[in-house]
Order: sequence, then C-alpha cells, then structure tokens
Amino acid sequence: MKKSAEGFARIAREVFAPIYPVIAEQVLAWSGIRDGLCLDLGSGPGLLSVALAEKSDLTVIALDADPAMARIAQETAAGRTDRIAPVIGDVHSMPVRDDTASLIVSRGSLFFWEDRVRAFREIERVLRPGGVAFVGGSFGTTALRDTIFAQMRRRNPNWDRDVARRSGQATPYQLRRELAASAVACSRIREEEAGFWVEIRKGSGCF
Repeated sequence: MKKSAEGFARIAREVFAPIYPVIAEQVLAWSGIRDGLCLDLGSGPGLLSVALAEKSDLTVIALDADPAMARIAQETAAGRTDRIAPVIGDVHSMPVRDDTASLIVSRGSLFFWEDRVRAFREIERVLRPGGVAFVGGSFGTTALRDTIFAQMRRRNPNWDRDVARRSGQATPYQLRRELAASAVACSRIREEEAGFWVEIRKGSGCF
C-alpha cells in the first residue's frame, strides 16, 4: 500500500500539480466561500488541500482512507499544520459532525467510491447550512488537460483506455440517477470541456 501511495503522490507532483491551484480558484469563486472548515475528500498527497489553504482563510481537513497517503499529506502540509490537518477517514462514514463543513471538494476520488449514493448523503450531512460541495474529475482547463494527457500517454501506453474505463463508471447520466437515489435536496452536474463536477448545496435555496 505504501509503495502505491508513493507512486500516486509522485505522479500528482510531477504531472498533475498545475491543476490544483486552478481548481482551488474555481471552487472558491463558484462557492463564494473563503473561510470556515473545508474538507478535501480523497485528498491523496494533499496538493489541493495546500492550494485551498493558500488561496483562502479556510482550515482544511485532508481526508483519505489510506494511512500511507495521510502520512504523505502530512509532509506536503509541512509549515501549514495550523491550517491543514490530514485525517484518515472514509467518505462513506466521515469522522465529522453534522452541519460542520463550509466547503467540500474532491478531485478524482469520486470514481473510486464504492457507494456514491451513501457518500452523497454523507456530504449533505456534514455540510453546514449555506455550505457547498464540488466533487468530480475536472482538469481545470482544457489546456491543462491536454498537457497532462500527453505526459501520461508517455508514461502509460494504456492511459486513454484507463481514463475511458474510469469515466464509464461515473457518467453524468449515472451520477444524476445516484443523486436522485440519495435524496440530496439540492444538487446538479456542472459539465465542462475540462471535466465535470457534482455540486451539492445545503439550506441556501437551490439552483
């Protein structure tokens, strides 16, 4: 498990790193939220957590089910431990009280959740009234996506097939059905050329 976590972290730092500041700016602008508690679900090595903390006054919990990844996130957050806290936890049963998080973000982990219906309910549970969640698989911009795809194709000849397989497990149509089954009160899919986000809001009117 440790080797897998370190390999994933290396790819995140060497290839995917440019997307995290862009995604952080996007979700902060869309939500209008810049303080309070933020959860970064499936945080991996913590690069998005760091970008969110640097660009706002949020305190960020970097939540990941893999203890090895949480240790790597601790290293990534070095010098920012007053604002970023790596926590070992499962998105299906988060160690977070009801009505707590102002902002929830997850980039890429959605495809690996075993029960997205349950996870969507958990997200709504821990959001505070007025809170917003963005979970999905965007690359930030099409230019960043194209650059990352080119690099990953050099590293992995099966990259396009792997992406198609993961994407097929969470299509917008399927996600809309799962959101309906979750009975989350206010949600939508934001589809963009660079990817998509499931957006969940709580107690602040709907779209």
